[in-house]
Amino acid sequence: MARSYPLPPSAASLSASLRDLGYSLETAVADLIDNSISAGATDIRIVCDVARKESALAIADNGHGMTEERLIAAMRHGATHPNAKRASSDLGRFGLGLKTASFSQCRRLTLISARDGQRCGAEWDLNKVEADDDWSISILDRDEIAGLPFADLLGDTGTLVIWRDLDRLSEDETGQKRDEIVSDKLVTVERHLALVFHRFLSGEIKGRKKLAISVNGHPVAPFDPFCRKNAATQVLPTETVWVDDAAITMQPYILPHHSRLSPTEYDYYQDRSDFISNQGAYIYRSGRLMAWGDWFRLVPKGEATKLARVQIDFPNGLDEAWTIDIKKSRARPPHAVRERLRQIINKITARSVSVHRGRGQKLFQDAAAPLWERYADHGGIRYALNLQHPLVTSLAGMLPADGGASLELLLKAAAAALPVEMIYSDYSTAPREIRQLDTDEADTLKSLHVLRTLLYGESGGTAQQFLELVRSTRLFEGRQKIVEDYVGGAF
Repeated sequence: MARSYPLPPSAASLSASLRDLGYSLETAVADLIDNSISAGATDIRIVCDVARKESALAIADNGHGMTEERLIAAMRHGATHPNAKRASSDLGRFGLGLKTASFSQCRRLTLISARDGQRCGAEWDLNKVEADDDWSISILDRDEIAGLPFADLLGDTGTLVIWRDLDRLSEDETGQKRDEIVSDKLVTVERHLALVFHRFLSGEIKGRKKLAISVNGHPVAPFDPFCRKNAATQVLPTETVWVDDAAITMQPYILPHHSRLSPTEYDYYQDRSDFISNQGAYIYRSGRLMAWGDWFRLVPKGEATKLARVQIDFPNGLDEAWTIDIKKSRARPPHAVRERLRQIINKITARSVSVHRGRGQKLFQDAAAPLWERYADHGGIRYALNLQHPLVTSLAGMLPADGGASLELLLKAAAAALPVEMIYSDYSTAPREIRQLDTDEADTLKSLHVLRTLLYGESGGTAQQFLELVRSTRLFEGRQKIVEDYVGGAF
């Protein structure tokens, strides 16, 4: 008969392995903020100081705090069973986040909590764990708690997490280079939190107060990936899928064409990666963004869907169905959700494409005689210069017969050599950086005079006709005031 043989893991080996689960600084900080939100916090302050003798990073909240017994339990690995039923507002699952997230960034984790003015604290020190090869923490006394860095951040009620021995933060750099690395990482942390917790920061979560987060005193502003404040954003009908008697809601959006974004909005969205990489489903668990920018291989990312986003909400009771990982950075939709998402993608692809094509058609329809023409013939699409444009015919009329034929050949060659792939690449990633013109006011006035003379000579034509032709050439984009002043004086 088989006999039982206890075989606990090596504390030294396992603790070292747990440091490399794949957390980044921003995902580690976000994991700790989940605990603060679950504790009812409305104010979370993140402070990082690498200039002091012992570098430290602290996260302080004003949540309901813990007793010593509860605090010690929270420091235990696997504090809760992943399948245990939790409150709908609980953002945890495995009971590992506090420890694994912290150890990914530091070797010394200190947890202090206050409840009704009474403080308690405990500490994990990986150096001690490795030396003893034993899972043991240190329970701190009142004087030790008072002497901790950033202890003044903790009020009468709340929790303070302190990371020390930050062996991965500065990447072994010192001086100015170290400061630059840490500063860049904190900017990334701020942007990550602005997106992941944007619904908490904007006060959208029902039943809880608006959340405030700051990084070294700088408030984190919510970043809405759906651009919902812009009137041009299209909000499509909400769909609901039921899994195990739990509702999963799916809200599709079509973002505005970049020309409908204000300069501030455009910079805000473009600065946080391009529109193509940000397209896809945005998965929220109890209001917290878990994963985003993915169509789950249902459709490849491309221009056709670049403006499409689908907000998907599911409750924490479906964690297993969504295969949520420890870092809360991966989620795979259940089969029923994938099938409904496939149907939604088919609908929103047409909407997303129409936003682009609508703008493209407008460019050609703005003028009575467009300089470029689009043809859909012989089973394909091509773009060609309009050989009947007044500017072309006027110039051809000034040339001898063979010169006119040479001009036509030149224009056809220019159209055939249109660098479509290069334009697509540049326009899809940074459309507002494309500027075809770079002229000053004097050059603009000179070009206007040459154009008028070419078309009408020294006299003739009307202001309206001339403005139509000016618009068709697109030579004077962004120079409307100069054009209007010129036309007012020339006609």
